[in-house]
Amino acid sequence: MNIIFFGPPGAGKGTQAEIVSKRLQIPTISTGAMLREAIKKETASGLSAKSYVDSGALVPNEVVIGILKDRLAEEDCKNGFILDGFPRTIPQAEALEKMDIRIDVVLSLEVSDETIVERLSGRRLCASCGNPYHVKYNPPKDGSRCDKCGGELIVRRDDDPAVVKSRLDTYHEETEPLKAYYESKGILKKIIGQEEVADTTKLTLAALGIE
Repeated sequence: MNIIFFGPPGAGKGTQAEIVSKRLQIPTISTGAMLREAIKKETASGLSAKSYVDSGALVPNEVVIGILKDRLAEEDCKNGFILDGFPRTIPQAEALEKMDIRIDVVLSLEVSDETIVERLSGRRLCASCGNPYHVKYNPPKDGSRCDKCGGELIVRRDDDPAVVKSRLDTYHEETEPLKAYYESKGILKKIIGQEEVADTTKLTLAALGIE
């Protein structure tokens, strides 16, 4: 089964994609993670993408598609895959079709902008070991240091409230039209994001018919 997870940044696409990945034994392909790795390694595509990611803008099609083509050609994608973070625009969706990649279902996680801002702006990351926290949902014991290594907790650049709002504006303008695009093909299923991850998971599995 070839699946796309769709929704605003912070909606929980990555979390749900990993759960479904384990249930169906197919890989989750996160273009966001691939881009971050490319940026970290300072590859040509990573350096090209960095300025767009830092400002909350979308990375150009040719950069994302180049990375994705290589990934889908790998052996573990033969029995299906999950795309998390691609496509983000209608031109990207059209490019996916030109690659002769069949998509069976598109799951759209529906979460309000207010909830997204609260979720993302509250995230913290240990500068030393990378352990994640959240000021509301998963706070560190002393409020400012990592429970595991005592490292300093930082706010990722793209979790700054102003950047989050910019990312949401970009999503509504450039990405949200994909709902109508895939709905017209009869493969879009909407899932209302819940407060508890487990509740969203129940709805996700039900939508896929694998509950």
